[in-house]
Amino acid sequence: MDRLTSMAVFVRAVDLGSFAAAADALEMSAPMVGKHVRFLEERLGVRLLQRSTRRQSLTEAGRIYYERCRALLADAEAADVLAAGEVAEPRGRLRVAMPVHFGRRCVAPVLLELAQRYPHLELDLRFSDRLTDLAEEQIDLAIRTGEPEPRAGVIARRIGRQRMVVCAAPAYLAKHGRPASIEELAEHQLLVYHRSGRINPWLFPREGQSPVEFAPNARLRFDDLAAIADATVRGMGLAWQPYWLVGDAILAGELEELLPQQPGFLYGVYATWLQTTQLPRKVRLAIDALVEVIPGLVMPGLAE
Repeated sequence: MDRLTSMAVFVRAVDLGSFAAAADALEMSAPMVGKHVRFLEERLGVRLLQRSTRRQSLTEAGRIYYERCRALLADAEAADVLAAGEVAEPRGRLRVAMPVHFGRRCVAPVLLELAQRYPHLELDLRFSDRLTDLAEEQIDLAIRTGEPEPRAGVIARRIGRQRMVVCAAPAYLAKHGRPASIEELAEHQLLVYHRSGRINPWLFPREGQSPVEFAPNARLRFDDLAAIADATVRGMGLAWQPYWLVGDAILAGELEELLPQQPGFLYGVYATWLQTTQLPRKVRLAIDALVEVIPGLVMPGLAE
C-alpha cells in the first residue's frame, strides 16, 4: 500500500473519531480504512490505536505518529501547490458549504459555471443552514450570511451584501392597510423566520447609530425563507426578506416593498476558509468568481 495514502487515512480516522466516519469522508469502506491503519501498525511494529466496540483512542506511540503525519501531509500539500504554480489548471475536489436557498439561487450557479470552465475541477456542494465546522467536515470554503464570529484559524472575506426589505401582497394591504412606520409593524400579521427556536429581530439602519431592532411577534413561523416568500405572496402577512429572494415578485406586482422612506438593512455575505500558508488555486478561483458575481445578484447597483 502507498504509505502516504495510509497516513492520510490514519489522520482522518483520528480527526473524525471512527473508521466509519473516515470511510464516509474518504468515500471508501470501513474495512479498507482498517486495512490502511493495520498496514502502518505492521510496518512500524507498534499499535497506533486502541479500539473497542464503543470508542477508539490513540496510544502514546499513535499520538506522536499522528502529529508527525499531520505535519508531513501539510508539507506535501504545500509542495504540490507550489509545484503546480499559478498557471496550472485547477483540479481535484472543491468542497463548499452554503445556506440552502441562498446557495441554490446565488452561489451554486457561479460554481457550476466555474466547473464548466475547468473540466478537471470536481465540486462537492453542501446545502445546509447550520453552521459548518470547516476542519471537522473537511470543507474548503463555506458561504454564510450575517457577520461571522471571529474564530482562530478561520479567514472571513465579505463577498457581497444583501438588502433586507419589508414586503406584503397587494391583497393583504387592501384588507389590512399599509404600515407607515416601524412601530406600526406590530399592528400587522407577521411572517417570521426562526432557526433552532430563535427569532431574530428585524433590523433597520440609522445614520451613525446602531440599527433599530424590531422584535416580531407572530403566530406563523417558518424555518424556510422560500416558504415565507410563498406565504407572503398568498396574502398571509408582512415579511422581512432578502431582496434577492422577493425581487422578482416585487417587479411582477405580486408583492409591494413597504416603508419606502426606510433604508433596507444590509446583511453581509461572507466566504470563510481555514487559514493556510498557501491557499489552493481552486479555492482562490472560487472566491474570486464569487466576489465578481455575487454583489450583482444579491443587490444590483449596490456599490461594494
